[in-house]
Amino acid sequence: MTNLFSLDNKKILVTGSTRGLGFLLAKGLAQHGAEIIVNGTSADTTARAAEALRAEGFIVHPVSFDVTDSQAVNKAIDHIEKEIGAIDVLVNNAGIQRRHKFTEFPEKDWDDIIAVNQKSVFLVSQAVARYMVKREKGKIINIGSMQSELGRDTITPYAASKGAVKMLTRGMCVELARYNIQVNGIAPGYFKTDMTQALVDNKEFSDWLCKRTPAARWGNPEELIGGAVYLSSQASDFVNGHLLFIDGGMLAAV
Repeated sequence: MTNLFSLDNKKILVTGSTRGLGFLLAKGLAQHGAEIIVNGTSADTTARAAEALRAEGFIVHPVSFDVTDSQAVNKAIDHIEKEIGAIDVLVNNAGIQRRHKFTEFPEKDWDDIIAVNQKSVFLVSQAVARYMVKREKGKIINIGSMQSELGRDTITPYAASKGAVKMLTRGMCVELARYNIQVNGIAPGYFKTDMTQALVDNKEFSDWLCKRTPAARWGNPEELIGGAVYLSSQASDFVNGHLLFIDGGMLAAV
């Protein structure tokens, strides 16, 4: 029981892990002993991300594929399982954002958001779960958002997609728990990243955020790693269908 949080010898696939929070999660999981499968849509970008992690001494495999394309997903998962090894943990991290007023939201942007944020979770989870069911063992972690529970101006489709991720997590738990597969989610609050830098630099928004959040600050990206390690490890073997909010208390406050 002394190694409850060890990820030694675990192979973890993190989708959308060539940059941002996905890359950070991949690195954090590798630091705790995991063998990482890095994913992106571009072969070159995926290879560069893998090399950056290898330079720090981690075992990393680059596998590029489009998470919204069912044929590409199935082919890639079959390749990983047969050529790299069994996927112990899947982290569905791939996601995009678009901002428009609801009444002016382009249909194409809606379709893109739903495809990447919602459909990909279904497609990749389904392909990986087929192998996990046969082994009767595995963990799936879906990356949700504060918008899994809360709405916000100009991002209604994003909120819809992340709300769906919450219910996919629960539905998958109900169907897969009997096979010793744990399906949980992580819902980050507001973190300082390249994608949020404009908001970080916006004094009005940052002041509002710090007043709205009980912790009274932005989150640091590294603070997401602990939750991912926990949900990837033996420590969470009886945790299922749970959405872990890492938000400095924002969801708890009025």
